[in-house]
Amino acid sequence: MPEVKSKEKIIVIGAGPVGALAAVYAARRGNDVDVYELRSDLRDPATTPLNFTKSINLALSERGINSLREAQCPSLLDAILADTIPMHGRMIHGRQTGTNELFEESQKYDVHGRFIRAADRAGLNKRLLDELETMPNVKLHFNHKLAGADFNRNVAWFEVKRPSKANAGNIDPSGSAGDLDVDAANKEKGGKDDNDKEIEVKFDFLIGADGAHSAARYHLMKYARMNYEQNYIDTLWCEFTMAPADPSALNTLSKSAKDGFRLSPNHLHIWPAGSMMFIAIPSLDKSFTCTLFMPASSFSELDSAISSTSSSPPTTTEDNPVSKFFNTNFPGVAPNLINTPDLLAQYKANPHLPLISLKCTPYHYRSSAVIVGDAAHAMVPFYGQGMNAGLEDVRVLFSHLDSTAYPSRAEALEAYTKQREPDAHAINDLAMRNYVEMRSSVRSLAYKARKTLEELLDAWVPRSGVKTQYARVSFSNQRYSEVVRDVGWQGRMIERVLGVSVVGVVGVVGWSAVKLGWLSRVASVFR
Repeated sequence: MPEVKSKEKIIVIGAGPVGALAAVYAARRGNDVDVYELRSDLRDPATTPLNFTKSINLALSERGINSLREAQCPSLLDAILADTIPMHGRMIHGRQTGTNELFEESQKYDVHGRFIRAADRAGLNKRLLDELETMPNVKLHFNHKLAGADFNRNVAWFEVKRPSKANAGNIDPSGSAGDLDVDAANKEKGGKDDNDKEIEVKFDFLIGADGAHSAARYHLMKYARMNYEQNYIDTLWCEFTMAPADPSALNTLSKSAKDGFRLSPNHLHIWPAGSMMFIAIPSLDKSFTCTLFMPASSFSELDSAISSTSSSPPTTTEDNPVSKFFNTNFPGVAPNLINTPDLLAQYKANPHLPLISLKCTPYHYRSSAVIVGDAAHAMVPFYGQGMNAGLEDVRVLFSHLDSTAYPSRAEALEAYTKQREPDAHAINDLAMRNYVEMRSSVRSLAYKARKTLEELLDAWVPRSGVKTQYARVSFSNQRYSEVVRDVGWQGRMIERVLGVSVVGVVGVVGWSAVKLGWLSRVASVFR
């Protein structure tokens, strides 16, 4: 455990995975930690997510795992990893040109056999909150909305809605422990529910981890001269659930199905369709959490087609517009993997939600506050790095706070922003570009040829320094900005030395493997 410099009161805004891990790090350093969450206890199944649906299933990779490891709670990491499913690669689904037969094509993530893990967000969050409950210097406050903050005086105000029942343990539903009860000292303000009140909280340091629509960031912008950029991409998403396999209908399963799953449980499944895609990620209960991504205009067209048939329903379920759409664009999904009535019902019932990309800087104000995770850099989900980057924020932040290189916290936070900003912006851009790869490029010969070549060089000529971009992002802790830099010189080297043609690649790679020093010397020219 890092040496405690002095005991302070640290408040964390947001009890999601990133906020909870930040609280663990802070508490392990001996500080008094209070975690404030807008929603009810996130471990309660009745708690409604902010977007009224589940989040897109999480992919846990090396950066997130390393950040959990550095929390120095071995039993916590073991418990989290035990609740994950290894995914060794992508499984591409489609229909063969000419024969019209369904196919599955496995594309491994890594030539060395490394894998990412499918993780249930709620389960991971529960493990972290349970860990916090065991710490005597941590209090959890649910149903608390950050209403304001003065970062010069280090004071925050929260609107509190009392839950009907008090929770057990060190969960403080009233928010009164250690807080100044404004409404107890003054009369209740007009217009409030009888159960609502406002409290004032003094702190030494505030960590904002309350998501893309962050209240902490909103109030921080009143003090820091923050540049802010937000974009909604022209793609919406809708979630579906693929039920576990039915033992009485084994003929409906895919060729890769096993162990009660309708598909291979060790792949991220993709149906690429040019401007759109459908994906499926395994869950521990042998179901798959599936997501449809496509342009808003395509959703509108499908909605119109459904509305036009409402007065005269199709004579068969296979003729409904959703079924036809899926059979055209995502062959094999319906009715084998998701039966047609369920597909239509889920499409109608589940919201069609936007995707946001967000960049800002700086992430801190003096020594008073910092924002991490989606509050600082919300990204589209196509690289599976949103949570991993947020957890890595926590590790990098506390490595700066622990460092003796900075005489004050203000200087440590300044250095944190300086280092983390280019990395956050880099993964933001990489995630956006990876959407094109997932929905389209994974089928192209050029993509497959480059991936194969990079993996061959990685495996047989490791001194070349060549690795796939995916391996650098998902299986290392290399800074995201350095990934972009190294992939750039790597691409230039491959194009100039081997040419854009794939003719003779096998021979060149074999020759390079013999002349181990040659490619290393060439690579250095392009770094």
